[in-house]
Amino acid sequence: MGPAQHQSYGGVDTTNESINRTKILLLGARRSGKTSILQVLFKDLPPKQTFYLEPTMRVTRHTFDTIIPLEIWDCPANITVDTLEAPLSDFSTIIFVIDIRDLYQQPVAKLVEFVVAAFQANPNVDFEVFVHKAEKLQEDDKYENFRQIHERVIDRLADESPEFEQVPLNFHLTSVYDNTLQDAFSRVIHKVIDSLPYLEGLLNVFCSNTSCLKAFLFDIRSKLYVATDASPVDQATHNLCCDYLQMLNSFGPLYKSNATSNPRTAVFSPIQATSADESSSTPTNSSNSLSSAPPKPIVFPSAAASLTPSQPGTTLTYHLVTPHLALLALLPTTVYEMRRGLVEWNVVWFREGVREIWEVEKERSELTPLPLCL
Repeated sequence: MGPAQHQSYGGVDTTNESINRTKILLLGARRSGKTSILQVLFKDLPPKQTFYLEPTMRVTRHTFDTIIPLEIWDCPANITVDTLEAPLSDFSTIIFVIDIRDLYQQPVAKLVEFVVAAFQANPNVDFEVFVHKAEKLQEDDKYENFRQIHERVIDRLADESPEFEQVPLNFHLTSVYDNTLQDAFSRVIHKVIDSLPYLEGLLNVFCSNTSCLKAFLFDIRSKLYVATDASPVDQATHNLCCDYLQMLNSFGPLYKSNATSNPRTAVFSPIQATSADESSSTPTNSSNSLSSAPPKPIVFPSAAASLTPSQPGTTLTYHLVTPHLALLALLPTTVYEMRRGLVEWNVVWFREGVREIWEVEKERSELTPLPLCL
């Protein structure tokens, strides 16, 4: 097997080895949908075009930055524990993708092989099973196949050894044609974010102070929510937020901010950063002109949409928090219209809290060079 390939999502330089990334191993049989999952989530590939993707022939390392830096290993179908070129203990999470229409015997055997080896190398590793391409079956057949796959995996683990019956496996029904994939991958990422309790605490305080019905902290590009408040996640609400974020991503490049930015507090549109200095066509080399012109305030894009325009109901709001993250919140329309200043004041403090956590996570991910031996 040749050397691993490197690809980046979100403009990340994969050649930079000074960042300590959380590693996720992505496994599955041929044509199970591994590469399609990554391309749809992180490269905005239309689901209908996934059919034309070529099979993965070698291990490909994809880097992606959200609240924490990630490195996802996309592996070919013939990969084994011995040919992986890295110990399983290096990975925090192992995701195994199974085509819901597959015959199950071969992929289940491969899944069990990796579960046994990984559990022996690192008992704390998280195992996630994506029963993928769920859109191919009718509703009843979909859940029946999902149940059969779940039972066969558990039975095969029990046949290996009674101790493997207690291995926590999380099964998700996924498809690239709806938001079940975003929901499943979001739950995977939650388990590797050490600062998740603090992010959830900030969201809970925001909801309490603003009478918010539901709040998510979304990664803008991938539409993965890295945190949410304590209330249960309703699938319809999650779908609504994903669709709204997709709409803003589609139209965001048409707009830009004209506020001045500095290295620590940049201006970000829903897609990319833009400042007056970057958009100006006239160079200014005079220090007097820079000192005489007062800096413009930093602008963080926001948006709102009423879900029931004809009558008071619910308003969905969007507030940019960091270059990669945005707060999406469902508020009663009466609260948003009558107490909008209070809502935006709480957004300011929420943004400050998240940015502090983001800065801490960024510092933690930077590898400290080893001291020289004397």
